[in-house]
Amino acid sequence: MKGSYVLVIKLDRDKKIKVGKLGDIRFKRGYYLYVGSALNGLEGRLKRHLSKNKRMHWHVDYLLNEGRIVDIYVKIGERKEECEIASYFSRKYHSIDDFGSSDCKCKSHLFFSDSKKGLIETIRSLGMVEFGKF
Repeated sequence: MKGSYVLVIKLDRDKKIKVGKLGDIRFKRGYYLYVGSALNGLEGRLKRHLSKNKRMHWHVDYLLNEGRIVDIYVKIGERKEECEIASYFSRKYHSIDDFGSSDCKCKSHLFFSDSKKGLIETIRSLGMVEFGKF
């Protein structure tokens, strides 16, 4: 299975996290939307994100060490759509600059909301379907 995905990540308290080469970032308590794609195995990528024992590789790995995935949404397809999804989210939510976007020209692939209200409706409006709740 190939496609794009959104991880809904909950952070229970304000936290300063060292994120690889980005350095220390102050994250506020709340919900984060992380946008990614996996054209070589979506299920494997999502299993990796859910795993607790992994080598820190992507920016999101550092956030997942402190926060937890509460929902995953996917859009199955052959085309990499993460930048389009990120662009849409950037018009609705605060972005964490340079997070998850080192391989593209996007400002960010991570977005913040202090409340979960409206997040799921926004994600579904893009044609994404629930992969699971955690």
